[in-house]
Amino acid sequence: MSLETRVLGLVEYVPTYEAMRAFTEERTDATPDELWICEHPPVFTQGLAGKPEHLLNPGDIPVVQTNRGGQVTYHGPGQVVAYPLMDLRRAGYFVKEYVYRLEEAVIRALMHYGVTGHRVAGAPGIYVRLDNPFSHAAITGPRQDPFAGLGKIAALGVKVSRHYTYHGVAFNVAMDLQPFLRINPCGYASLSTVDLSTIGVSTTWDDAAGVLGHQLRALLPS
Repeated sequence: MSLETRVLGLVEYVPTYEAMRAFTEERTDATPDELWICEHPPVFTQGLAGKPEHLLNPGDIPVVQTNRGGQVTYHGPGQVVAYPLMDLRRAGYFVKEYVYRLEEAVIRALMHYGVTGHRVAGAPGIYVRLDNPFSHAAITGPRQDPFAGLGKIAALGVKVSRHYTYHGVAFNVAMDLQPFLRINPCGYASLSTVDLSTIGVSTTWDDAAGVLGHQLRALLPS
């Protein structure tokens, strides 16, 4: 059975977060899984491990404390945010594989646009080569700086409660990237952040949301 998809459009972060949490707290083992796809007005969100020093200069952009994993990230218009609300026990896999599948969905969505996505060990999310995002060459060998030459194009932050998931993945499409300079994205100083637009891919939010949603439904059997 495929995830029931709800495309919410541009919605405020806090009410959406509260709705996800309420859905998860109230659901039972018989509740169908859902996939919420949206974008948010500008907001910084802190994970449970978030350190204040990674918020360099939030300025007029609000900061919201959340119960997801990870450090600080930014959401804004032009970013596809996908929230799978899943029962992992029913799906038959554990959190590590769930995270792998979220990343794989982004990698396959990037492939749709001819872009090669990369994983970095110990740093959830998906990255692209800054010099040639369309190169299929693998990142190999020991690297003193694991992020050298890479830009982050998708961030992950998940919460699992009673084997139910919420929060999810943010995929940068065509957005104002300046707010990422006000933080250490995901806790990494000087980490470059990119979107499809800055690496030479012209597409719409609706198209990218459809592509990512399709991949998530294919990789997250409900």
